[in-house]
Amino acid sequence: MSLRPFHLAFPVHDLAAARRFYGEVMGCAEGRSSEEWIDFDFYGHQIVAHLAKPSGDRGVNPVAGHEVPVPHFGIVLTMPQWQELAARLTAAGIDFAIAPTIRFKGQAGEQATMFFRDPSGNALEMKAFADDAMLFAT
Repeated sequence: MSLRPFHLAFPVHDLAAARRFYGEVMGCAEGRSSEEWIDFDFYGHQIVAHLAKPSGDRGVNPVAGHEVPVPHFGIVLTMPQWQELAARLTAAGIDFAIAPTIRFKGQAGEQATMFFRDPSGNALEMKAFADDAMLFAT
């Protein structure tokens, strides 16, 4: 089965800060843009930062001893991609909500994960599995 790219639009309060964070820090190539939005290539998927006021409450949900930010978005990377990004974000001084870690160690669904926020407060989770077959393991 070949997956189709997803599309996600999300609010940011500063396009220049979004451009620096997603383009320079995260390494996402920039696509089309205007004075109100910017497309980014998010590991083959299209995310769009829209200049808008964020709305709605932000919460957390306890998962494996961590307070997971809700809502959040991200991508499942290969383990080498995840390790490279974790090093890149650490070197950039990113303040992690949940530092790079292995969650569910020795259990079905064992995964590398990290949570952080963009300059507008949007939460991202980047994860990887040693075995991609564990993505939906119960």
